[in-house]
Amino acid sequence: MKNRQGASWSLEAQPWAPGKAFTEVTGRLGKWGLKAPDALEGLVRHLVTTVVADGGRHISLHLAEQNNQALVLAFSHQPGPSQQWDDDVLTRLRELGAASCGTEMTGEGRQVWAVLDLAS
Repeated sequence: MKNRQGASWSLEAQPWAPGKAFTEVTGRLGKWGLKAPDALEGLVRHLVTTVVADGGRHISLHLAEQNNQALVLAFSHQPGPSQQWDDDVLTRLRELGAASCGTEMTGEGRQVWAVLDLAS
């Protein structure tokens, strides 16, 4: 993440994780002098809820900002999710305001990400 602002957090995979993730992301954007768009809360909560449902013990959340856009990525750290893959994740992220989004299953778990336009 050279030449851009970034942050990451490790959270327990608990029901409170989506709310904590939103608080962390908005706080960091504020420190960077950026205003969180209205769509941010639903988007962050959906990303985190998706990876928490994979059934692992913890998740990681990553935030990067560049050119007035934020990349938010949630990672499950659970190689074999306990839940069936949800094909509607990307559709829902787009409905929540993602400029672009994606998901990938790796040998270490699932990552789900979205890019969102920010207001300065």
